[in-house]
Amino acid sequence: MQNQNYSIRLETNADHREVENLIREAFWNVYRPGCSEHYVIHVLRDDPAFVKELDFVMEQDGRIIGQNLFMKTYIQADDGRQIDVLTMGPICITPELKRRGYGKIILDYSLEKAAEMGFGAVLFEGNIDFYGKSGFDYAGKFGIRYHDLPEDADASFFLCKELIPGYLDDVTGIYYTPQGYYVDDADVESFDKSFPPKKKEKLPGQIFD
Repeated sequence: MQNQNYSIRLETNADHREVENLIREAFWNVYRPGCSEHYVIHVLRDDPAFVKELDFVMEQDGRIIGQNLFMKTYIQADDGRQIDVLTMGPICITPELKRRGYGKIILDYSLEKAAEMGFGAVLFEGNIDFYGKSGFDYAGKFGIRYHDLPEDADASFFLCKELIPGYLDDVTGIYYTPQGYYVDDADVESFDKSFPPKKKEKLPGQIFD
């Protein structure tokens, strides 16, 4: 997929460090002081649930400016079935190019490719104001509950998009985040020391300490 401004392709091994640095820059001090997302992708690439065919980067003028990836996971249905689905991310665009439409471009492209591969649905944590523009809705509307979340808790962060229409029509159950997303803070700190120093700051709007 190309035009005069960007191209989207699969990530290669040679891209790993550049992508990790991109993710670090994009997520630094956003959800917590510092970030862990650059280490998360470092770990996920070796996870059996990682979908290499859906690991995309966006380039502009020879520089990687965005990325997205997918992981296989499942819904434990109330009737005992295990329903295969995807989850997504980290997804990001380099900070200086945010809010210019690039994020939606790589999102829509990667969702289209996931649909072409035959995956039925994507569930993940995100902001409906952005992801709703690409067809995501609240997962609760599909009868899917987020693991470990009390019934009366706010689940507006938990989103879903069917890639195959009707894929979740007869499904209610609990969604499980792949274990690869859960990383140890000490491992994150150790990994981060291999990057240029950045100041951690506690800022308004962060959701983790």
